[in-house]
Amino acid sequence: MPKTTTSGAAKQSELPSTLRRSGQKAQRTFAKAHDSAAEEYGEGERAHRVAYAALKHTHEKVGDHWEPKAEAGDSDPRSSSPRAREGVGETYGGVDASKPKAKLYEEAKRAGIEGRSRMSKRELARALQRHNDRETARARA
Repeated sequence: MPKTTTSGAAKQSELPSTLRRSGQKAQRTFAKAHDSAAEEYGEGERAHRVAYAALKHTHEKVGDHWEPKAEAGDSDPRSSSPRAREGVGETYGGVDASKPKAKLYEEAKRAGIEGRSRMSKRELARALQRHNDRETARARA
């Protein structure tokens, strides 16, 4: 089912809940990428994966919504893996794990994540992912 209207705007009823709480740019990016992928590969999981990959290139998940990144590019080490479809490589669920550790630490501080001062960069990214997942679940309830 198309995610965009004839004018190119994203259909709110077709978007995942985290995107409904995000800006219009994030919504359009996801919707247009999904529609293009659905034309190419058919409706289904692959179209969804392509749409999220496009979204993660320009946005990062913060809590229960997506925000624009300061600089476009890969945010997940798994995205550069040729074996990503096989489940090889670690993913951080939309958290930009390529940021410097200090930035991840500041985000963890804002999120109120305890024990952050003893965490490695990878642990901070995982903790932020878990925090985002909890926020998303809370917003759905």
